[in-house]
Order: sequence, then C-alpha cells, then structure tokens
Amino acid sequence: MKKLESTLKNMMLSLTCITVVAAAALAGVNMLTEETINAQKEAQKQAAISAVLPAHARVADADEVNGLVIYRAYDADEQFVGAAVQTETDGFGGKIKLMVGFDAESKIVDYAILEQTETPGLGTHIVEWFKNADKPGQNIIGRIADGAMKVSKDGGDVDAITAATISSRAFLTAVNAAYATLHGQDAASGSTKQLPAPEAEQNVELENQAEEVTAEPNPNVSPE
Repeated sequence: MKKLESTLKNMMLSLTCITVVAAAALAGVNMLTEETINAQKEAQKQAAISAVLPAHARVADADEVNGLVIYRAYDADEQFVGAAVQTETDGFGGKIKLMVGFDAESKIVDYAILEQTETPGLGTHIVEWFKNADKPGQNIIGRIADGAMKVSKDGGDVDAITAATISSRAFLTAVNAAYATLHGQDAASGSTKQLPAPEAEQNVELENQAEEVTAEPNPNVSPE
C-alpha cells in the first residue's frame, strides 16, 4: 500500500477524518448517557413526589404555574389531600431544585432536594437541616410557608445553616415560592389567593356565573 505523502493537504485530510470519527463517537456516547441520566432524574423526581406527599391514592397530571410544577394528590374518594411543588432558586453555588410537599391545609409535609451544587460540608446541609425535629428553629415541617419564613438574620425565626446563610436564604425563598405558586399568589406580594384543587376552582366559577344570571340591576346605581 502506497504511503501518503506528508503534505499539508494530506495532514488536514487525516485530521478531519479523525475529528469526524471522534465527534461521531462522542455523539453516540452522549445519546446513550443522556437517556440514562434523564431516566435517573425522572425516577428521582417520582420518588421525591411520593416522599413529600401525605398518604394518597393517586397523583394528577402535572400543572405548570408561574414556571413551577404542581402535582396534586387525591385519596381513594377523590378528595384533595395535598400537593407537591417542584421549585428552584439560585443558591451560593448554583441552582437549587427541590420538591416541597403540602397537605390539604397547606402545611409542609416534607421536602426533597433534587439538585444542588452548594459548598460541601456547608450549603449541602440543606438536604436535612430544615427538617430537624429535635431543633424547632431548624424545622419547617408542619409550618405554613406563607412568605414569612426567613432566617433569623433577616428578622425571621428559622435558624440558618452555620456559615451558609446564602444557601439558607435561597432554600427558604424556594419554599415560599412553592407555597405562593400553589395558592396562585405573587411570590413577592402574596396576593390573589386561589383554592388548591381544580374542581374547587370550577365550582367557584359556576357559582359566580349563577350570581351574575340571577342578580337584577339596581336602577339607582350608576355603572363605573
């Protein structure tokens, strides 16, 4: 077999072939690993939903509100028992993604961290820090996250993680946002509250329509 001459053209051709083959191989590996990673993330998410919800018979299809995802749960009698909200915020080291579970009275049942890149040994304590039943100042389980949950340094009553105040603030911001989204509120103002179950919202709308039909106009009152 004749040896290729060592010319610039032949060198460029060889490098191009090597690059194409390497790129194709990497693309194939990426496709395989991406499917595996996505499957793992989905399994983790489903496990988190089940873990943070109260006892339930089924979980309804996801409902996206204000960029966050709500998973409403019902018992065997189709009564609303609670919801899991997938929420996120910017922490000290990057995005913090978590699932927060609420019962029918909007009290926090549990939470699960889905993704975080906080400082090892400091911010990473968010995984368990805020569910410590032995330390009420750290425990948010059973509370209503109505936007008032803040670390003590900011005038709140929640103990921040030692040397990780930014991570603690970010975590509580995400939990407060989950509650606000579940209730159709603006995360900052807390206005415009709604019922958590879609069926209840439909009933309210039907009642309002009935009132509009039956109400008689008052001739003594001028329209706005």
